[in-house]
Amino acid sequence: MKDRHLFLFGGGPPFGEELGREFAAIASARTGKTAILFIERDGWPEYMPTYTGVLERNGLTEFMYLALTPQPSRTAIEQLLGCNGIVICGGDTERYRSHIVDTVLGSVIQDMYGKGVPVAGFSAGALISPADCVIPAVDNASNTNLFLRGLGLLRDAVVSVHFTEWNEEENLKAAIARTGVSIGYGLDDGTGVHFLNEEPVHTEGGGLYRFARQEL
Repeated sequence: MKDRHLFLFGGGPPFGEELGREFAAIASARTGKTAILFIERDGWPEYMPTYTGVLERNGLTEFMYLALTPQPSRTAIEQLLGCNGIVICGGDTERYRSHIVDTVLGSVIQDMYGKGVPVAGFSAGALISPADCVIPAVDNASNTNLFLRGLGLLRDAVVSVHFTEWNEEENLKAAIARTGVSIGYGLDDGTGVHFLNEEPVHTEGGGLYRFARQEL
């Protein structure tokens, strides 16, 4: 069974220098381009180097930019199946979740992740990565905490992003209790975590907070 690599970031890009180097090394061992999944908005081409810059400095030079839609095209699916790494950008978390988790792309990402393709998620991309996707009130139009199905790349944990900025400690503890998972991870802006086989093995930036259900 292949090792599984998940990189989660509490805010937007860029990759940290150390985690970017680790992601690039894992992806470079495979053929294909690195897929960047994003919600299209004005000026997006100019913003993409913020995601790719650290990776390029560490040897990844070919990228595939996949604008997410409610119904992915066959071409998009085929391109994703041939990639060597997957980056899920930040932005509107509900749209990222619906365009990925609720479509065939979610199954493709799960399959690729299980085969050892590294997956990185920034902010919204991090929130949708666990089996339980918890979107806080500050991050959605309903102004209430949403508990939705996520990608399932982390199966016994929930994640909060912008942890200190959004004052998420009580929300994270409540999410742990409601979902019944063993642990919750709070990530500050500027903090990233490399999970190896669903266990955190390397943190870059000082803002990682862990809360175990048994200790609440």
